[in-house]
Amino acid sequence: MKDREIELLAPAGSYEGFEAALHAGADAVYVGGAAFGARAYAKNFGEEELLRAIDTAHIHGKKLYLTVNTLLKNREMEQQLFSYLLPFYQRGLDAVIVQDFGVFSFIKKCFPGLPLHASTQMTVTGPEGMRFLEQQGADRVVAARELSLKELSAMHEASPLEIEAFIHGALCYSYSGQCLMSSIFGGRSGNRGRCAQPCRLSYQTSLTRGKYKNTKEICPLSLKDINTIELLPDIIKAGVMSLKIEGRMKQPEYTAAVTSVYRKYLDILLSEGEENYQVAEEDMQYLLNVFNRGGSCRGYYEMHNGSSMMAFENEKKTGNVSVNIGKQKEKILGNLILFPGSPVILEVSLGEIHVSVSAGEVQYAQNQPMEKERIRQQMEKLGNTSYSWEKLDIQMDEKIFVPVKVLNEVRREALNLLEEKICERYIRKQEVFPEEKKTVKNSFVKKPALYVSCEDLKTAELLLGQDGISGMYLPYSIMEKCLEKGINRGVEMYLTLPHIVRGKMPEGYLSQAETWLSKGMKGFLVRNLEAYGMLKKAGLERFCVLDASMYVWNDEAVDFWRKQGILKNTIPLELNEGEIRHRDNRESEMLVYGYIPLMISAQCVQKNLYGCKKQETGAWLKDRYEKEFYSACVCNPWKTKNTKGESACYNIIYNSIPYGLLKESRQIQALGIKSVRLAFTIEKPEEALSVLRDFVSVYLDNGKPPVREYTKGHFKRGAE
Repeated sequence: MKDREIELLAPAGSYEGFEAALHAGADAVYVGGAAFGARAYAKNFGEEELLRAIDTAHIHGKKLYLTVNTLLKNREMEQQLFSYLLPFYQRGLDAVIVQDFGVFSFIKKCFPGLPLHASTQMTVTGPEGMRFLEQQGADRVVAARELSLKELSAMHEASPLEIEAFIHGALCYSYSGQCLMSSIFGGRSGNRGRCAQPCRLSYQTSLTRGKYKNTKEICPLSLKDINTIELLPDIIKAGVMSLKIEGRMKQPEYTAAVTSVYRKYLDILLSEGEENYQVAEEDMQYLLNVFNRGGSCRGYYEMHNGSSMMAFENEKKTGNVSVNIGKQKEKILGNLILFPGSPVILEVSLGEIHVSVSAGEVQYAQNQPMEKERIRQQMEKLGNTSYSWEKLDIQMDEKIFVPVKVLNEVRREALNLLEEKICERYIRKQEVFPEEKKTVKNSFVKKPALYVSCEDLKTAELLLGQDGISGMYLPYSIMEKCLEKGINRGVEMYLTLPHIVRGKMPEGYLSQAETWLSKGMKGFLVRNLEAYGMLKKAGLERFCVLDASMYVWNDEAVDFWRKQGILKNTIPLELNEGEIRHRDNRESEMLVYGYIPLMISAQCVQKNLYGCKKQETGAWLKDRYEKEFYSACVCNPWKTKNTKGESACYNIIYNSIPYGLLKESRQIQALGIKSVRLAFTIEKPEEALSVLRDFVSVYLDNGKPPVREYTKGHFKRGAE
């Protein structure tokens, strides 16, 4: 704990919140600007406010981080990002928080020396993902909120990168960056900072589709806020150096109240040690009174999931709390020199920085001389500045006169010069202007290759006997039974890795996969950074196909992954036809059918409401529009026989109706996409076969599309 600095990081959704955070004791503050932040509905900062905030943070010896943690479209990368970041970079911005690998790569090239923090939206869940980010030049990882103390400790031991973790505030039901629910429901994407929080709504629930005996609606996806004040020693021991408070959407009073309590206990911990660390009951109650949602919980640090973390009624509560909001002031030393016939001289010091200014001329008093107290009173009018006098010496003759406006002028100029001296140490000038991108023209593809992914053995076996399939993505247990047949039929076979990877790869998994590669398996379908990191460590990155959850919204991101040597990427589900058309699709596959995973969650609807059955079944949710959503239990993510009870299980909540671009085959041919994919998850085998035949008929044989109920997702509308 004593070998590294521990940072208390507070949120600010407005300039008032920023000042409240500094005054309450934050070491650093994270804010959003006018664009590209994951809280688009916060008040956020205009350019001048943000520049002022950068200076103010540095005056107080603090840091300011800017959120650029959304996914960007090509036109935004090309037309907006450089000019948006340039003034903040030049002023000395301390870091940017980034989700998009295209943004990451762009900033690395154009703004050298600007620290990059990998956002929790990147879903970093383990050591290998962290090592990969270290190799790419990240300075810090904001860990997924679902990680345990043990997992954080393993990450800390694996890499020297700083770890930032959430210690207080709201919890998302889904792994951050893996939620499309708000986006699919209403076009407001969490990946664009516009989440409408459908997870906080009420739903009817059942273990059987269509049978909702209890009509009472609850909020099965709404989590309590976390409060880890009692766990601070353990969190720091696990390797976390930046303790992050959530809450950019909340008021300055919330920021001030929560930050002040954590400042108090962090100081106690750092000065007195763990053995004397104890949180007073009144402070626990104070934090609850500031804000709570059905109480609070200690998050995922000590438990994987559970009903005790849920706020099933989603009732927000606040108590009668007194909050002190002030403005942080730095103590300065001053020396005012006033002698007749000489200019007014003011010397000011802050730490090792000294400035001296002069103005006007001190006069002999013709009538009544100015008293020292009158002069001191005028000089102490520091108003809304960032300073207060620790000591102000006044050296003066007894019979003098100085115009008040000269005293005001010299005071104002001295403080301005002091501020310039402090802030000039942070100024940067070595930006690199972005290269002009060559426009990629996607060529017409008359018959894109058709691939399928399956989660069910019977479905896979049934489809494998059909014509028209170029490739198959299968989990381990199904690949064992289907690999040989697939290769014999000339089908490209890919091993599907879990949606979320935590902990180690199962024993023997990698060696078996390498054996399959030697027999003709083509590669892996990779859905998260940790899985990719594991394969890269084994030298297998050239066999990787990135799924849609590994976002490549823009050509900069496409280029980033191309340089890693992957096989191909999958076009994100939130881009519309026009945005896809202006993207480099030469190495991309596109999903054209499937029940879209709306959320990937460490929580389990079935366990929380009906008890854990330790088997891969699931529960149903019904919303106010009578739509039903299946929450599938993934108890064995690796799909092997030797990981029971060891792997981190998760839930997948699927959309109510499948996504399908059956009638849009001609438009997709024009996008230059060489392969398309049908993703079969919760369908019965016969239904999957029927869907496959429809798509083969339309995409490969120019058949007429039959009438089916499909959502077109974002293909027409796009995400905000």
